[in-house]
Amino acid sequence: MSTYVWKAMDATGAKATGEVEADSKQGVSDQLKSRGLIVLDIADKHSSREINIDLFAGIKAADLTIMTRQLSTMVSSGMTILRSLYVLESQTENKKLADVLTTIRKDVEAGLPLSDSMERHKDVFSPLYIAMVRAGETGGMLESSLLRIADQLEQEDSLRRQVKSAMMYPIVVLTFAMIVLIGLVTFIVPVFVGVFKQFGGDLPMITKVTVGISHAVTGYWFIVAPLVAFVVYLFRRWKKSEKGRGQWDKFRLRIPMKIGDIVQKIALARWSRTLSALVSAGVPLMQALDITAQTAGNRVVEDAMAAVIDSVKQGGTIAEPLRHSPVFPGMVTQMVAVGEETGALDAMLAKIADFYEDQVDASVKSLTSILEPVMIVIIGGMVGFIVISMYLPLFKVYDQIN
Repeated sequence: MSTYVWKAMDATGAKATGEVEADSKQGVSDQLKSRGLIVLDIADKHSSREINIDLFAGIKAADLTIMTRQLSTMVSSGMTILRSLYVLESQTENKKLADVLTTIRKDVEAGLPLSDSMERHKDVFSPLYIAMVRAGETGGMLESSLLRIADQLEQEDSLRRQVKSAMMYPIVVLTFAMIVLIGLVTFIVPVFVGVFKQFGGDLPMITKVTVGISHAVTGYWFIVAPLVAFVVYLFRRWKKSEKGRGQWDKFRLRIPMKIGDIVQKIALARWSRTLSALVSAGVPLMQALDITAQTAGNRVVEDAMAAVIDSVKQGGTIAEPLRHSPVFPGMVTQMVAVGEETGALDAMLAKIADFYEDQVDASVKSLTSILEPVMIVIIGGMVGFIVISMYLPLFKVYDQIN
């Protein structure tokens, strides 16, 4: 048994504190409620002495998905929200998520709805998550809304893993190639430079370029390194700016070698899956459209959703503004139009999401097969450039000797 410190309030509003031994926080809560007290806080007496090694730990999508599915299961089995939160709080392995659940449980004990308690943790729960929980609470279908949220989180995580796995190969190869190239210009090229000085004469232009790069890396690394870091900082700052983000998202859609095509399909899959989940959960249409715009992840899609919101406010349709957006193909707009006409918009959007998620999977596999020969050509070209530039003066000297 552990010792817990508790804070509570009686029926008259008078606050009380104390210590009690129990097997869990749920046991402490049961003891206090049997005494007619309203629980305000329960904490492990010795928790402050423990070193918090999870201070910088994050909450993974998989942890949030498991927690959501477990909460849905417990609610559907008849457990109260408060008791379910106690169980999740005690068994969740992720320390940060457990702390968030503790705070949410305290808010629920104080009388706040679950959705309002989650809204206080926007760094953990997205607007989509909060809106679907609120819709489930309002419609009395919280367990089904939580299941939809878990499915949504799993689909998004699966999509992310597909893209990351496809990008891992070129990233590793390029990183290794850059290390090799830096090693060549740092250690090998200076050896050749010493040989060239002995021969004298004018070096070919390609050799001068390589030697210049070598001198910059070896002699001015303290300038080159901060300069590269500053350029990266400026790029990231530009990408986060209002103008830069729009330009970057448009550029991503035009990247050749099917990369832009994959970016478009990912955006469409995410857009249709999100809107489908919100509509099927009973979230009001205007709120669903607004949340879909916030979570789109692409400025071009956000602009299209702004036009859709204006159209719906004026009594128009969703499909009509999408026809004028370059990111939405004709098939999508036609299926959305049919969904609006038949009242099955959520089902149509789910079918669109399934289609484009399958397309992303196929396109990613195709991209991997395309990138392999391209990477070989790029790396071979860089290494070949250095080798040729180093041996060209030697061939010239050999010709002069003959």
